[in-house]
Order: sequence, then structure tokens, then C-alpha cells
Amino acid sequence: MVFKKPDEEFVKEGAEKVTPKDIEIVAEKSEEINKRFSSKGPLKRFIEDGKVLSALIKDWRAGKYRQALYGTIAAAAFALLYVLNPFDIVPDVLPFIGAVDDAAVLGACLMLVERDLRQYRGWKENQLMLNEPKR
Repeated sequence: MVFKKPDEEFVKEGAEKVTPKDIEIVAEKSEEINKRFSSKGPLKRFIEDGKVLSALIKDWRAGKYRQALYGTIAAAAFALLYVLNPFDIVPDVLPFIGAVDDAAVLGACLMLVERDLRQYRGWKENQLMLNEPKR
């Protein structure tokens, strides 16, 4: 069996197979996905980015934010589904090592969607400022 290296090309190929149902699953399981990002292990450096990717998908699916390209949404959904899946290339039941491939996929995804993610963060911050109660 030949395993593909979890890099940007791996994420692009996976994103091409993402369906609207997959995006729905990511949006619905965002809390469960966010729990995967803990302060321990290889995913700790992606805590904030993982949560932002999850929020991006939820806002995109709800129609609140549509500036991101579908390819960005598909890549984010693929990466988050990969993190959620305990039986990916390296099973997550293997302590520490099982999360290393998750971190590699997430890192590759972030490289692909960096510009869109930066724009989304700016939009999200603006939304928070607009919704702050006036004094």
C-alpha cells in the first residue's frame, strides 16, 4: 500500500472530493472538531487557526460570509474532516504520532488558504466591532 505524503497537493486532491454534505458535517461537528485542538500535542500550534477554519465554514454555510472561494472552503473542510477522522493515514489511537499527520494536513491547508483566511479574520473582527454594544 502506498501512502501519500500529507502536503499541499494531498489537500488539493482531497478538497476536489469534498461534497456539500461534507461541508455540512464540518459545520455541524465544529465543537467536536475544535476539541481536537488542545494545548498539548502536535496540534497545539494550530489551536487558533483550526478554530478560525471551523468558524469560516460555519459562516460560509450560513451565508454570512461568501467572499471565500469554494476551493478554500473545500480545502478547509477536507483538513478538518481529516483531523476529525481517527482512522486516517496514521491512526489517532497511536499517542502523539497519530496527531502528527493531522498537523501536517492542517499546516498544508493553511498554506493553501492563507490569503482567504486573513481576509476572513479581518471580516470577522469587523463584525465583532459592529456588534459591540454602544456605550
